[in-house]
Amino acid sequence: MKKILFVFVLFATPGLRAQDPPAGILTEIGVDQKLNEVLPLDLGFKDESGTDVQLRDFFQGKPVVLSLVYFECPMLCSMTLNGLVKGMRPLALSIGDEFEVVTVSFDANEKPELAAAKKNVYVKDYGRPGAASGWHFLTGSKESIQRLTEAVGYRYKWDEYTKQWAHASAIVVLTPGGRVSQYLYGIEFSSRDLRLGLVQASQHKIGTIVDRILLYCYHYNPATGKYGLVIMNTVRAASLATVFILAVFIIISRRRET
Repeated sequence: MKKILFVFVLFATPGLRAQDPPAGILTEIGVDQKLNEVLPLDLGFKDESGTDVQLRDFFQGKPVVLSLVYFECPMLCSMTLNGLVKGMRPLALSIGDEFEVVTVSFDANEKPELAAAKKNVYVKDYGRPGAASGWHFLTGSKESIQRLTEAVGYRYKWDEYTKQWAHASAIVVLTPGGRVSQYLYGIEFSSRDLRLGLVQASQHKIGTIVDRILLYCYHYNPATGKYGLVIMNTVRAASLATVFILAVFIIISRRRET
C-alpha cells in the first residue's frame, strides 16, 4: 500500500491569526493510496435534497470524481472545490454527460441544507447546463463516512484547539464500477490530468483518439498524483506519426504520377 502525505492544513479562524498545527497531528492525517480498491457501494447517505441515496446510485456506467470536504471549512475545502471547477471548465467532457462528481462531507454533523447551499454555488460557478443532475453533494452518518474514507485511505482529525478539521487536499478518480483509479493532489487540478484520469478510468469509453495517444505518452505517477511524460513512448508515437505521414505522402505522390 502506497502511503502518501500530501497535506494543505490551514488552521485559520476568520479574524484571528492562523494557529500552528498541534504537535503530532500532521502524522494522523493524509492519504494512504488504495489503488484498485472497490468502494462499498451499498453505503447510505443523504443528497442535497435530503433524499436517502446509496453510493451505487452515482456509478451508472460513467467514471466518478470523488471529493471529500466539509462544507463549513473556512478555507481549504473551498480552495479545493474552486480548483476542481477551474480544472473542469476547459474540458470537452461535461459533468452529467461523460462523468459524475460526488462531493461528500466527512463531518457527520452537517446536514442536507448546507449541502444544497454549497451545490448551488459550485454548479453555478461551473456554468454548464445539466451539471446539477451530475454533481451530487452528500452528507451522512459517522459510520458511512468512516467506511468511505477508510476505503479510499483518507485520514482526517478533529482539532479541539482550533475547533476545525485537519485534513488533506485530494480528489479521487473512480471507475464506473467504483474502483479507485487515481488520486490527484493539491488545491488546483490541471485539465490535462483530469481529462486523462477520466478517460483512463472509463477504460476509453469516453474521450477521443487524441486522448488515447496522450495516455500512451503520459503515464499516471501515484507518487505525485499527476501524469508525467514518458519519453520513450513519446518517441515511439512521434515515429509512428512520421511513418504514417510519409506513407500518406507516398500514396498521394504515386496517384498523381498515374
